Amino acid sequence: MNGEFIEALEQIEREKGIPMASLIATVEAAMASAYRRHFGDACEIRLDVDREAGRVKMFSRRPRVVEGAEQAQRPVGSDEDGIVSTLTLEEQEAGLSPVEYDEQELDAAEFGRIAAQTAKQVVVQRIREAERELVFDEFSHRVGELVTGEVQRKDQRNVFIALGRVEALLPGHEQIPGEPYRFGDRLKLYILDVRRTTKHPQVIVSRTHPGLVSRLFELEVPEVYDGIVVLRSVAREPGARSKVAVESRDPSVDPLGACVGHRGARVQAIVDELRGEKIDIVRYNDDIRQYLESALSPAKVGQVLIEEGERAATIIVPDHQLSLAIGRRGQNVRLAARLTGWRIDIRSETQWAEEPREVVPAAPAAPVEVTAEALAAELGVALADLIEIAGEEGVELAEADAVVAP
Repeated sequence: MNGEFIEALEQIEREKGIPMASLIATVEAAMASAYRRHFGDACEIRLDVDREAGRVKMFSRRPRVVEGAEQAQRPVGSDEDGIVSTLTLEEQEAGLSPVEYDEQELDAAEFGRIAAQTAKQVVVQRIREAERELVFDEFSHRVGELVTGEVQRKDQRNVFIALGRVEALLPGHEQIPGEPYRFGDRLKLYILDVRRTTKHPQVIVSRTHPGLVSRLFELEVPEVYDGIVVLRSVAREPGARSKVAVESRDPSVDPLGACVGHRGARVQAIVDELRGEKIDIVRYNDDIRQYLESALSPAKVGQVLIEEGERAATIIVPDHQLSLAIGRRGQNVRLAARLTGWRIDIRSETQWAEEPREVVPAAPAAPVEVTAEALAAELGVALADLIEIAGEEGVELAEADAVVAP
């Protein structure tokens, strides 16, 4: 073993991102496995790596039974003589005694070709396992983040994206309809999932998830990134149109203006990244009527009828706004419903006027008691005449009597 071996480990450390300590532990395990297979002797293998001098030494380690030691033993570490003798104060108080080791330097030349091949196979396998774990650990906590990747290759359905040293998968159902993917194209992507597989961790990315729109606004709009402007909801039909509901936590900041940018520069950058997908930015409102009106923009709304328990609304619009409110193939009203979470039914003013509706009869008014004098004044007749009329009808009426008026 020499400097070339250390250089190889350092190269793996740089390219794979695996720490040198892990690599050395991997080689030690591989050497021990090969040594046992070759010599049939159970032992541990320790590597002494001097990176500055470019020197590597290999030692076999066997535990030495300490005579008279009746307490529990455990390995702690070795000194220059290969004798383990260091215990913590707590361990000494607990009555532990150290395990002592005999170490013997090994000559790499003693390893035969088969043993060397075995060691190589174990090293390669362990490095692959370590690399898989590093990739999984790196990306598993990044689900929901925005990344930039480069198109590497594609098959009939899937596109494979290079994310640094990792190849991510862009499945067919996560691709924007009609978007071309050419070798070398750089794309913004949303990390959808990270899965363990038998070969390597699989990073799944998306170009259609609503979260991609949210992350692009964070990238292009500083007020969104800083949390001053909040994206309350995003509804999307990839490649066609998105609706974004925004709200400002600072009364002095207009959320619509912040997201649109000077001369529309900010929102245009997002539209360009999404290959021309139209984006409607609407103002969020706690008042559901106003929120529904905003969600249906650019259409103008006349009247909003709410059914709170059903989370449903009937929205009446001027006749000339009906097609705009519904949108092409129902797209505008469909996105508005997703954005607000309400079921929306659109009617023109003419349709609403012509629709037969069940008429509920009004409840009869409660009777009101008035005096005969007050009733005469209300009817504009003399009290005496009222009493006379009542008498003709067979009703005796005095001035102070109370009369029940319908």
